Amino acid sequence: MSRTAHVDTFVRDNLPPRERWPQFVFELPELQFPERMNCAAELLDRALERGWGERIAIRAPDGACTYTQLAAQVNRIANALVQDLGLVPGNRVLMRSGNNPMHVAAFLAVIRAGGIVVPTMPLLRTRELAEVVAKARISHALCDKRLEEAITAARSDFPMLKVLRSWHDDAPDSIDALAARHSEHFAAVDTAADDPAMIAFTSGTTGKPKGTIHFHRDLIAVTECFPRSCVKPSATNIFCGTPPIAFTYGLGALLLFPLRFGACTLLVEKYTPHTLLETIARYRATILFTAPTMYRQLAPIAQGYDLASLKTCVSAGEALPDSTRQAFKQATGIEIIDGIGSSEMSYIFISHTVERVRRGATGYALPGYRATVLDEANRPCPPGKVGRLAVMGPTGCRYLADERQRNYVVTEGEMRGWNVTGDAYSMDADGYFSYHARADDMIISAGYNIAAPEVEGALMEHPAVAECAVVGWPDEDRGMIVKAYVVLRPEYTATEQMIAELQDHVKQSIAPYKYPRRVEFMGLLPRTETGKLQRYKLKKQ
Repeated sequence: MSRTAHVDTFVRDNLPPRERWPQFVFELPELQFPERMNCAAELLDRALERGWGERIAIRAPDGACTYTQLAAQVNRIANALVQDLGLVPGNRVLMRSGNNPMHVAAFLAVIRAGGIVVPTMPLLRTRELAEVVAKARISHALCDKRLEEAITAARSDFPMLKVLRSWHDDAPDSIDALAARHSEHFAAVDTAADDPAMIAFTSGTTGKPKGTIHFHRDLIAVTECFPRSCVKPSATNIFCGTPPIAFTYGLGALLLFPLRFGACTLLVEKYTPHTLLETIARYRATILFTAPTMYRQLAPIAQGYDLASLKTCVSAGEALPDSTRQAFKQATGIEIIDGIGSSEMSYIFISHTVERVRRGATGYALPGYRATVLDEANRPCPPGKVGRLAVMGPTGCRYLADERQRNYVVTEGEMRGWNVTGDAYSMDADGYFSYHARADDMIISAGYNIAAPEVEGALMEHPAVAECAVVGWPDEDRGMIVKAYVVLRPEYTATEQMIAELQDHVKQSIAPYKYPRRVEFMGLLPRTETGKLQRYKLKKQ
């Protein structure tokens, strides 16, 4: 690693042992990074140097700001962090906010000052925040005043958390007040490209989050792969979407990508399907990032809105059912760009352009990345065989002081250094990858391998089903059976007759042995704040 700019070296000291690191490849010309790099400087200083200062960087319901105004506010906050709040390079700064302009400015200010951002989801509670504070040894916390209560409660047990300041706050020592007293000039700390810039805690689909470390170069590398290959953004674009900035999917979509390409990001804190469509129509948004669940909710109502400006739609966070893809395309004429990424890999690494979509497939390895499918012995699988998805590129998994690193990165043999994501995939002869399930969600029933998402896809094609989730359920005779949790649309009733109808529908759609032998109706499915289904909670029942 390069000479660090960090005074506080806790994160560097708690990177995994080098023999457990992934291999990195920087094959594209755009990925040839200098040894010294500060991510915030790359996004803001370069924007001003390119003459983008008067372009609108952020729009929000309460106003807009240019690139010049955003850079000035970032510098004021960076001065406040260093001069008033004692931040030194390498300190971890917990961030807690919805998607708003001050969140973006504070995020960039921490990185510009050499700190390490630790984003957290707005809905996390005190106990969950306490785990993050303890694991990352947080010294500073910045948050929206409206979300201060939970972190204040967590702070009492952690003396290392010395500083807590809020924005949208009238207090004389708030971030707003401190920043207002400082200069608009701040020279970015001369960080190494491989200095940690962010720790992203996984969103908890398994119930036990891990801290994934991202370098300055990682946050720039992701802007050179997926968006260039699939979205092809320009300065005229207006990005919008539902994922929180605290989620790597939202961070790229609503902060990194628009700023890297001189475009505009549209920040709204909370959406319903109707308000999302209203916002697209009002602000003439051109690129939408959201999850499959939202696309399914948008499809029936989309024709009631003026979506002429919308050109590109991206789906990630969980598998995109083909029924959802087709329903949205029929309603809007837009082909959704599907993709799979991970917090560990920083962003999407398998996707497709609208011209190269293939029904039933997630896509192909994007320029900058390599992907394959491995068997249990870490050997490449032949085309069509289901195995474990493995990927390599300019980003890769580095957990903060976590033994689970050995589960994510292959450490020996010919595939040493490949990241194994935990997804069950197959790859065809043309290099297209098809999702089957999370590796631990494959259901083995009476000797048959059954992928939960395939059964979910069949159920979703029934007009009565609003949402569903499928899990393996212990059974004395078959080892496991398929159990479906189903949320019905309001006009349908949960009856024994409906159960039989859904079971028959699945038998007619896919191989009959895959049908759900048990069906339970629910009002809501458990999901993370990013929209991912939490199957482990259903299994615990």
